[in-house]
Amino acid sequence: MATQKWVLDPMHSEVQFKVKHLVISTVTGFFKSFEGSLETEGDDFANANITFSLDVNSIDTNQEQRDGHLKSAEFFDAEQYPSITFKSTSFNGEELKGDLTIKGITKPVTLEVEHGGTATDFYGNTKAGFEVVGKINRKDFGLTWDGVTEAGSIVVGEDIKLIINVQFAKQA
Repeated sequence: MATQKWVLDPMHSEVQFKVKHLVISTVTGFFKSFEGSLETEGDDFANANITFSLDVNSIDTNQEQRDGHLKSAEFFDAEQYPSITFKSTSFNGEELKGDLTIKGITKPVTLEVEHGGTATDFYGNTKAGFEVVGKINRKDFGLTWDGVTEAGSIVVGEDIKLIINVQFAKQA
């Protein structure tokens, strides 16, 4: 069976994360620049090989000062570690396992996947859509900065929720 390559369509994809702020509210952020691909045997997505890369400097939480702090050595250290990468180790169609690398630290993660379906666009291109969700602990990846307010509230939660909506285009 022939290997089929699919490439991420950034115009129809988004990478979002959510983190608790002061334990009482949630801050949402995005990565605006990313790329990815998947390779399948035929048209079956199970056991696809998936790679994904985020540009840390494209982080956007709608607050310039906070974005600068996140890019600094206290958090992502974008200068030394400009990319966050993911490489799948298994995919059964609903559960995606792989190695996530942030700040040079690689850990296995498990993400839930919902395949939205496959469709053909106006130009005859075959597209496949997926929603990927999961949760990681930022401290597992060396994102250990902690701030505590005068009243003793933790500024940033440890758990990061990931909500990734991606569309892939089948390559000829």
